[in-house]
Amino acid sequence: MKEIKAVIRPNKLTVLRNALVALPGFPGMTVSKVEGCSAPSRHVPARTKIKDELTDYTAKVRVEIVAPDDVAEAIFQRITEVAQTGHYGDGLVWITDVEKVAFIFKTTPGPE
Repeated sequence: MKEIKAVIRPNKLTVLRNALVALPGFPGMTVSKVEGCSAPSRHVPARTKIKDELTDYTAKVRVEIVAPDDVAEAIFQRITEVAQTGHYGDGLVWITDVEKVAFIFKTTPGPE
């Protein structure tokens, strides 16, 4: 199993969801609102005021998916294709190994 995580622009979420749902074997995803910033040297002049340094975070969305190995690469590719706009700040996507995973659900009737 693999865990695919991506931090993307919020306006790309709907398009990404539709693209992922169309993939055979797509297992579902978890989405969180996050904020972040990249290294200032990548795309903006150095900040001179502490206020600027503390308030330059941009709203992003983090997508988390745990998927079988044979589907993970397709999901990774789909995210990188759909989430890009060609500008700095499009986001980041990565894959890590998952040692163990289990669905949590009740299998037998009984007291709550």
